[in-house]
Amino acid sequence: MNGNDAVDGQVGLGVDIVEIARMRRILERTPRFRERVFSADERAYCDATANPETHYATRFAAKEAVVKALGTGFSRGIGVRDIEVRRNAKGRPVAVLHGRAKEVARELGVRELPISLSFTHAEAVACAMAITEDSVRAAEKRVDPMEELSKRFKEARALLDEMDANDQGGAGRPEVGVGA
Repeated sequence: MNGNDAVDGQVGLGVDIVEIARMRRILERTPRFRERVFSADERAYCDATANPETHYATRFAAKEAVVKALGTGFSRGIGVRDIEVRRNAKGRPVAVLHGRAKEVARELGVRELPISLSFTHAEAVACAMAITEDSVRAAEKRVDPMEELSKRFKEARALLDEMDANDQGGAGRPEVGVGA
């Protein structure tokens, strides 16, 4: 594994931006691009929309973001068809890995791979996070500063209460008289 992989308790993060106009030109110039890069389900989804080029651009950005999150890029045998963007039952986009991408993710200990997609009139943006088992364990070990502060405050308060209770018996405390 190289130093860019999502390992050692780290969360891999990948972001990519694709110009929608550029995707439109590619789709017009190279019709086979759709079949080479996108699954049948991805093509069916994109082609059913009012602006297919926007959704193709978004999905392409997602594929790039995923390999960046894995820390591999399109290397180690991972191809663009190894990453598929689908929607879950609630309509949320999800990255589904196949072939070599799935194997590499397993080797890296990737537990989750959430993605976020967005677009403007000009650009499509995707973000992906490779959350590894190591990163989850590291997060569980991290101390919440507010929780730690609260714990220390309670300990100090208990110590003060204990000291006050010991002092109630008057031992070691000078008598203070009024009007003596």
